[in-house]
Amino acid sequence: MLKQPVRRTRLADLAELVRAPAALTVPGDVLAGAVAAGNLRPARLAGLAASSIAIYWAGMALNDWSDRDLDAVERPERPIPSGRVTPRTALALASGLTATGLALSALAGGRSTLRTSAVLAATAWTYDLAAKNTPAGPFVMATARALDVLVGAGSSRRSAVRPALAIGTHILTTTLISRGEVHGSTPAASRAALAATAAITTATAGHRRSSPATSTGNAAALAGLYAWSVGRAQVAAAQEPSAQNVRKAVGAGIHGLVPLQAAWCARGGKPLLGAGLTVALPLAKALARRISPT
Repeated sequence: MLKQPVRRTRLADLAELVRAPAALTVPGDVLAGAVAAGNLRPARLAGLAASSIAIYWAGMALNDWSDRDLDAVERPERPIPSGRVTPRTALALASGLTATGLALSALAGGRSTLRTSAVLAATAWTYDLAAKNTPAGPFVMATARALDVLVGAGSSRRSAVRPALAIGTHILTTTLISRGEVHGSTPAASRAALAATAAITTATAGHRRSSPATSTGNAAALAGLYAWSVGRAQVAAAQEPSAQNVRKAVGAGIHGLVPLQAAWCARGGKPLLGAGLTVALPLAKALARRISPT
């Protein structure tokens, strides 16, 4: 009897598993927190950005490991149900990336930052293994993203509360919408997300006395870019909440993080950093055509 050849897992399959291009939306969390805290040492920022990306990818791999039975019915084309990645490989990758992320956080930010990264990692694992399909799921996901901003702030976490709340709220509404990716949703979910987008835009673009006029103007422009890039898809999903429109709204929500993060960098007095961050937006959208971020 002939043995079936063992199929090797390709790097492209692992990249699809962890939604690799979506990680372009992660460093901006750290940068927004670091700007708010006034701690912009390049080596520290690079290490913490790499740490957060590793933990983000770990969460994506764990998500698909946890959903492997459901995906076999609803999304059989995904890496695990299609047989391109084994469940054991996905779980090992999630564990290895989590450990890598925590090690990088310790090296780049010290004990205080490591504690925040550890809570972030625990929150991500809690979401994937326990909270995802419960009413608490979107709130746990939002908490994880807010914690990512606080990682960038290090020991000065209080200074980054406002950008953390803005980014966390955005992820909360995006996650609520995402529950209709397969079977569609109701107009109410997208309308609520649209209202939240308007509130976040107003809070982000608001005048700050300690910021120069140029920073305030740049923050307002970037907040407007955020509202435009996210709001259009949310309006379409509110008008026709089909699965296709919901997926587009979720994708727009993921990519919309970049101008939102950039706006908070500008609001914190670093408009050039904010403008530079927006370079990731067209790149993330282009790569999303090859590997879906959802």
